[in-house]
Amino acid sequence: MDDEFNVITEGKASILFPKNNNVFYNNVQQFNRDISIAVIKIWSEIFSEEKHNKAQQKKRSDINIQCNRQPSKTHTFTILEALAASGLRSIRYAKEIPNIKYIIANDLDLDAVNLINKNVEYNELSKDFVRANQGDACSVLYQHRSFPDRFDVIDLDPYGTAAPFIDGAVQAVEEGGLLCVTCTDLANLTGSNYPEKCYANYGSIPVKGEFCHEMALRILLHTLSTSAAKYRRRIIPLLCCSIDFYIRIFVRVVTSPVEVKNNPCKTSMLYVCTGCHSYYTQPLAKVTGKNTYVPMAGPIVNNSCEHCENKFHVGGPIWTHSIHDKQFVLRMLEHVKESNNETYQTHSRMLGMLSVIMEELDIPLFHSLSALAGTLHCTSPSLKTFCSAILNKGYKVSASHAMAGSVKTDAPMSVIWDIFRSWIQLHPVTMKNIKENSPARKILAVEPSFVADFTIHPNAEPASRKVKLVRYQQNPEKYWGPKARATGKRKV
Repeated sequence: MDDEFNVITEGKASILFPKNNNVFYNNVQQFNRDISIAVIKIWSEIFSEEKHNKAQQKKRSDINIQCNRQPSKTHTFTILEALAASGLRSIRYAKEIPNIKYIIANDLDLDAVNLINKNVEYNELSKDFVRANQGDACSVLYQHRSFPDRFDVIDLDPYGTAAPFIDGAVQAVEEGGLLCVTCTDLANLTGSNYPEKCYANYGSIPVKGEFCHEMALRILLHTLSTSAAKYRRRIIPLLCCSIDFYIRIFVRVVTSPVEVKNNPCKTSMLYVCTGCHSYYTQPLAKVTGKNTYVPMAGPIVNNSCEHCENKFHVGGPIWTHSIHDKQFVLRMLEHVKESNNETYQTHSRMLGMLSVIMEELDIPLFHSLSALAGTLHCTSPSLKTFCSAILNKGYKVSASHAMAGSVKTDAPMSVIWDIFRSWIQLHPVTMKNIKENSPARKILAVEPSFVADFTIHPNAEPASRKVKLVRYQQNPEKYWGPKARATGKRKV
């Protein structure tokens, strides 16, 4: 066995991994697995509490029963890992998450299924508890659409896009269940090089911008939302993360025909200036009167940008409602603080990312301070100085977990450019080095409507930065990134 396999230990699991790489494994995604375990733990507590409260309400509805409050009963739940490969994720779930009824670890490849069975035995787990299954992921999902057969948790972690599995997943997940989705095809989701491919997979057009990784999250949420709406179901985002070379989202799925009607109000088109990169979002619809939905009048931008007179690229539709449930994130953050490196080997990174997400404004997309300064060919103010100017003007500001040096704010573009005009008055640029028709020249030709106050604001530095958390991870190892596909014949 030593000649055929390497033993890989992660968390409480140790797996046999073939030396010939005929089954896929990526060690850099340990953070993905760690944070997934924490999310499922917190979701399962909430899921159990909701079931208990529902049972209590049912008891109270019976006038013959005098109900006293009792400790919450623990409820078990089921998990499907639709693309399990080596089975590491399923085995970690089995050994580290309490109250699981059983896990189905599915893969289309027979070598992967055989390896899952080996690893289940190697970790001294029951094959009735972690059930290896050979099957097409879409077929497995569609076979479990009916109410008694649904899974409480469905985990999709494919090589590339999760698009082919989304329709089945939003049907096969239990009422109030958890859907965990990874996508690694960020070349499609974050840029405009392959808009046709992104539209084919996700029904949305991406545009170039410093906010591209958050845009990728919002494109995927839009796809999940529209897919679930076909079946009168809606998504409730709990936590959506841009991590390294992939995105990972966690949403609950519930049946709610009334709430599904609000989807157009939570979905927007995106306009991005091709010159100064100012951006604007416009919802597809609004509510008027007594729950009457009407299309939005538009577009909200002129034919050319009001700041630099360049044209706009049109992207979307994207999800522009909340991408995090702050109460859920707070509960999860408290759980991680109570844990340590033995529980989660990426503990410090989890603590840092969740802390930044807790501070994140519930506003779509963000700016890059260095990119804004680059547009005007000026020296960049420090992040604290720029955020202070925004706060002193009466607007809100935060960072985004998706990018270091990001600025997420409710201040309009006119205010942002006026702050830079005030900054440049203090730190002049050499105008002869700027081309005549450049966005910088046109923006700086306008006098600021106010003088920005760069006095350091007490809230300009977030708490997560003051305590020196690992807010933005450096490259975890040399040659990190998406690994090569598993070798061997691919099944169609």
